[in-house]
Parts: sequence; C-alpha cells; structure tokens
Amino acid sequence: MIPSSFPPKEEIARLSARMLLEVGAVHFNAAEPYTHASGKQAPTYIDCRRLISYPRIRATLMDFLSVTVMREAGFEAFDNVAGGETAGIPFAAWIAERLSLPMIYVRKEAKKVGRQAQIEGLLEAGQRVLLMEDLVTDGGSKLNFIRALRAAGARIEHCLVVFNYGVFQEADDLLKTEGVTLHWLATWDDVVTEAQRAAFFDQETLDSVRRYLVDPAGWSAAAQAKRQETDGG
Repeated sequence: MIPSSFPPKEEIARLSARMLLEVGAVHFNAAEPYTHASGKQAPTYIDCRRLISYPRIRATLMDFLSVTVMREAGFEAFDNVAGGETAGIPFAAWIAERLSLPMIYVRKEAKKVGRQAQIEGLLEAGQRVLLMEDLVTDGGSKLNFIRALRAAGARIEHCLVVFNYGVFQEADDLLKTEGVTLHWLATWDDVVTEAQRAAFFDQETLDSVRRYLVDPAGWSAAAQAKRQETDGG
C-alpha cells in the first residue's frame, strides 16, 4: 500500500538512524579499522542487510523510502523498479510492492550460462526505472548497474538507497555526471548524532568517528600508515 503520511525529512533521517542502531547494523572500531572495497580504511561499517530480518522496522523503512522518492522525484515518475545484485533485490521487491510497480533485478555481470542475461524480469524499452540499493559509498558500483539497464533500453535518472555514507562527495558527483539523482534516508552524520543522543556508543568512540567524517581520506591514510609501521615492526 502506498503510504499516505509524509513525515519531515529530518524526522525520517533520525528515525532511520535509530532503526539502524537498534538492529545492530552500525559498527564503530577505530582501533581495528574496517577496509572498504576501495581499499580505504575507516572506523565505520554498516550492514543494511540486517534490516530484512526485522519486519516492523523494514515495513517502516519501506514507507519512508516510498515517501522520500515520491516527494523528491514525483508521484508518477517510474514504470519499473530495479534491484542491484544482491543487497538491493529484497528492498526493490518491497518498494515495487509499495509503489504498485513491476520489478526487475540486475546482476553485477551477465551469467555465463543459459541466456547469459544480466537483467532478470521484464524490462520494456523506454521504461523509467528506479534503481534500488541498500547503500552508497563512493558511487562506483552503481555505475555498472546504471549502464547495464540503459544498454537494455531503460531510462534511469534516479537511485534510491536506505543509507548514504555522506562523506564522499565523489559519489554525488559521479552519479550526477551520469544524469542520475541520488535519494536516501540517512547518513553517517545522522547515525552519529542519534547514537550520541541515545547513548549507543561511548563518547571516545563517537569523537573518533567524527574525526573520520571530517577528513575520511586523511584518516584512512593515517590508519594505513600506522598498520604498515606495525607490520614492519
């Protein structure tokens, strides 16, 4: 069912951050940083896949996502919803149900057997497709999905995620260059603010995370240098 209530964006961000914290999707560890797919290190890690195991929370988030994309992109802006392999697939299914739209999903690469398909489901040429993913970091992985969908005839101008890291300006710039607008519910800033308000982490941990958010590249470089020094010793 399409939601009929429209909470303010700030309240959606706060509540989304609270839900991520409640389900244990948020991890902070400055002493042993996490390594991202890009190779950069960070004291932060988020696991949005955990959300699929909490029915009340995921239902609320689907309402928030539906409201956000309708308010920011339009009420009749899409003909189809695409989920990116693999984390985006369940979210795409729920959003398609909420918006009363068909759904497809797109693989990271074409299958090696059978029809060698990269896109599964029915996509008609010219359809306006909403790409649904769980999160975005630097935006690079989204380009593969966007280009595959366009090669198959889709019109894709919007990407919707539960979580946007919000510290990599290149993510927004990269998607804008491709003519795609990014929509999201919460960022690291929202999560840290709510974590402090509700005392989910101690102050020292939150201060360390804030230092990372101010200068992620510098923090990562320092962490890598420290690791190399330790390994060398």
